[in-house]
Amino acid sequence: MSGRLCNRIRSTSLMLLIILTGLSLALNAATAAASVSSKDVDSAVTDTIAFMLSTVKEPQVGSVGGEWAIIGLARSGYTVPQHYYDDYYSHVEQVVTANRGVLSEKKYTEYSRLILALRAIGADPANVAGYNLLMPLGDYDKTVWQGINGPIFALLALDSGNYEIPFNKSAVTHATREMYIEDILSQQLKDGGFALSGLAADPDITGMAIQALAKYQNRTSVKAAIEKAIQTLSRLQDDDGGYASLGVKNAESTIQVLMALCELSIPLDDSRFAKNGKTILDHLLTYYSKGQGFRHTADGSGVTGMSTEQALYGLVNYQRTAAGRSSLYRMNDVVSLLSSNHQADVGLPNKHKDVQVMPVVEPGKTFSDIREHANKTAIEALAARGIISGINATTFAPNQSMTRAEFAAIMTKGLGLKPKATNAFKDITPASWYSGAVGTAYTYGIVKGTSTAAFSPDRTISKQEAAVMIANAAKLCGMNTALSTLETRDMLAQFGDYTKTAEWARAALAFNYRENILSQDAWNIEPSAAAKRAEMADMLYRMLTAAKLL
Repeated sequence: MSGRLCNRIRSTSLMLLIILTGLSLALNAATAAASVSSKDVDSAVTDTIAFMLSTVKEPQVGSVGGEWAIIGLARSGYTVPQHYYDDYYSHVEQVVTANRGVLSEKKYTEYSRLILALRAIGADPANVAGYNLLMPLGDYDKTVWQGINGPIFALLALDSGNYEIPFNKSAVTHATREMYIEDILSQQLKDGGFALSGLAADPDITGMAIQALAKYQNRTSVKAAIEKAIQTLSRLQDDDGGYASLGVKNAESTIQVLMALCELSIPLDDSRFAKNGKTILDHLLTYYSKGQGFRHTADGSGVTGMSTEQALYGLVNYQRTAAGRSSLYRMNDVVSLLSSNHQADVGLPNKHKDVQVMPVVEPGKTFSDIREHANKTAIEALAARGIISGINATTFAPNQSMTRAEFAAIMTKGLGLKPKATNAFKDITPASWYSGAVGTAYTYGIVKGTSTAAFSPDRTISKQEAAVMIANAAKLCGMNTALSTLETRDMLAQFGDYTKTAEWARAALAFNYRENILSQDAWNIEPSAAAKRAEMADMLYRMLTAAKLL
């Protein structure tokens, strides 16, 4: 055999060896990346919950043995003894009462953390022993005083229940969401990350900043900031999939990055976050010991109570997002976990006795075509309660118009009113699917006909017609819908097409703008334009929220 042929054979063999080695490494990496199964996570969560219930027997108001434990347990969906949440809420009332509603003069994250826990168990943070715990977050200067943690947790707390920021009379600067967002963005470092101090990114704070900003990705500046932060987190990740803060590798840093990826719906085996075949989840479970929770560091140093509580809510977040449910802090699917003795009265004092709160019947319900939609929150909240449905099981069609009959149906469902037939309209037959809804809406004064004998159920509803129905429903819910002629004119005069509105709709339109059911940021009212399904969902959602029925 010639030397040239031998060399060619050796070269070919070497090439095959390299290819086979590469394939082997790729397969090994894939196997390693998938080393943690959903069963492993489920087992760790179940065991950690049992451990936590045995060690945190009476949760108090506090960062350890308090709110984070409550949030993780409540959002897990696991069965917890009824007294656990009741006792916790009683402790909250005692603390709030004893301190006359003042949890801290400096650290306003105390309010944010408590708001998140109360929301998770279905309690109202705006009325705890008569105190509104949302009020402090209306003070911008005091909220941001403690650094970037202030605006981060203020946004998380406010957005957990889509709460309006109350007007805080004692505040020098009244806060807005925009101000909190801009404050966070202004603190992004040159390396793309965030930190409490210094010029180098910290994975904990970077992960938390992403969680707070994630809901605002429709803004160009926010999206760009998140993309830079994600690149930074990818760069900071260690070869074993974990993270270090201030030079110390720890569970909490890993957890906050895990939380950020869940909030952004980034798979944990994304190539940017799978190092040497190891994912964040792989690394996090190295801190876990069966029956003992999670260690802070590999050698067992540090406070394990905090690392265990954070690990629980991080894994619960992973479980929820992997199952297609809302993430940990997106709490539109919450139900009250308190017994009837601890539940505050819902609704406004003057609401009609027949108006009822619609409970969540399908937690986490969503649609494939609303993932990036501005009205996603409203649509999901109503869908979870069976108030609104899609055009099929997976599609909502947010930009499709809505008929008068369809809007009457979601209005009556939203108020929990029982169907009542009517013979008032000749174009409504008893066999029509909307007969009961239209009859109910007419009986309670929510709708009128297009004439004395016709309802026109299949006609597309206009924005001003919808505004009138919403205003009528709001009155039924106990809201004050009265405006003087002068107030109505002043409210509507800011819009360029004010004169195109119908006289019969002006007071209702003004009410909707006054209560932020309709946004005053628009240039025009477009009163005769066909109302879109997403717009109608948002209007009803805002009205029910203002009426304390969500």
